[in-house]
Amino acid sequence: MASQLSRIMRPDDANVAGNVHGGTILKMIEEAGAIISTRHCNSQNGERCVAALARVERTDFLSPMCIGEVAHVSAEITYTSKHSVEVQVHVMSENILTGTKKLTNKATLWYVPLSLKNVDKVLEVPPVVYSRQEQEEEGRKRYEAQKLARMETKWRNGDIVQPVLNPEPNTVSYSQSSLIHLVGPSDCTLHGFVHGGVTMKLMDEVAGIVAARHCKTNIVTASVDAINFHDKIRKGCVITISGRMTFTSNKSMEIEVLVDADPVVDNSQKRYRAASAFFTYVSLSQEGKSLPVPQLVPETEDEKKRFEEGKGRYLQMKAKRQGRPEPQP
Repeated sequence: MASQLSRIMRPDDANVAGNVHGGTILKMIEEAGAIISTRHCNSQNGERCVAALARVERTDFLSPMCIGEVAHVSAEITYTSKHSVEVQVHVMSENILTGTKKLTNKATLWYVPLSLKNVDKVLEVPPVVYSRQEQEEEGRKRYEAQKLARMETKWRNGDIVQPVLNPEPNTVSYSQSSLIHLVGPSDCTLHGFVHGGVTMKLMDEVAGIVAARHCKTNIVTASVDAINFHDKIRKGCVITISGRMTFTSNKSMEIEVLVDADPVVDNSQKRYRAASAFFTYVSLSQEGKSLPVPQLVPETEDEKKRFEEGKGRYLQMKAKRQGRPEPQP
């Protein structure tokens, strides 16, 4: 089972330099994933449902996309467990003047089917038929790995981003940023919960502001570490999306983004953490060449700890790209 979306990139999809926002692409990726997983989960007779995004694995932005190009987003279901669906998505950009096409993104998303009658009820997923037994075994390994990673992330999601008066340049406080958004009907699914793609677009927007404040140049999304959706966000909630710099290498910046939801019309529920992720940005010259990044100056013990953790993630991904064993902590 596969599906495809196509759309031309407009000026409001891009930054001032004409590069399409990473959040715009993430939103299209999630839309394609939601369509195919919802379609699959309703392929058999039974209780109707809509697929809700639970997690996005690490996503690399392999090549920039520009205004006027057409984005082709193709999605395919690659594994199903009893209560979840794995969807793999590829994004191609097409220059319709020259016919040139290039791969810009690959992503893996996990969805769970929620009943239309009861949003807290997770339904069973119809199984897929695999062409090879190895496909099911490999998919099960990916499922167990993401399940463990989600649990680890939940345990370390208690802190918040606090404002600081008169921060010094190149510090965490200097570039940290927040957006506040009231969730309206256009942001939501049939259930009245926020689309995962809407949340990801806002997260990328905040991360971009942090990166631009830090280096004061044109910046683009290079990659997104796994995005975990810890809880649903209802229509009418006020969400606060906060971003802070955690690590810088010579030419990249890691930004942690936290999403907190405040159900202002429901006094019975307190503010809660809804999603979290790490975004990596790079700084570009006017010619599109990568530029050195001002080095982050961590001040507090927590900032120094987050810097070392970010350095570890950076070295692990660098080792993977170069085909070397991952460095041990």
